[in-house]
Amino acid sequence: MRIRHAISTVAAAGAIVVVAVAPAQAAEYSSALKVKGVQYDAPGSDSNKCSTGNTKDEYLTIKNYSSTATINLKGYVVKDATGNRFTFSAAHYLQPGDYVKLRGGHGTDSDAKNVVYRQNCNFIWNNDKDTIYLYKPSGSRADVHSYTRTGSDPDRNGYITYHG
Repeated sequence: MRIRHAISTVAAAGAIVVVAVAPAQAAEYSSALKVKGVQYDAPGSDSNKCSTGNTKDEYLTIKNYSSTATINLKGYVVKDATGNRFTFSAAHYLQPGDYVKLRGGHGTDSDAKNVVYRQNCNFIWNNDKDTIYLYKPSGSRADVHSYTRTGSDPDRNGYITYHG
């Protein structure tokens, strides 16, 4: 992250006052569960046909960054900027350091394969820009990220990594 400092000097009654502005910081939420990355633009031509489409190739990776706590995803909510949402309705446990890929399309959820399907063939993430919200079951924010194709994805491969 590029840190910017703004310093302004004001002369008043013969005294010089220096005001320093703190660096701009992204909001950091107190949650071990965070968005690791997003494949916001599925490879190929977008098609939301359930039988032959590629919505399963659009996914959000959510990771448990805790070194000790296991987190149950039941009740967590993923939303986009326009209000499209997915709620984890079943128990899905993430061990410390584990992740899950929330995929579009229909399929069988699998802890062994680290995948949960939205059971919806519509795309959720916009290909040009969007905001990803992750909410805890309590309703408080766990994580949030905005992206633009030109500003966030310099290689234009449709995938953006957050939190490493």
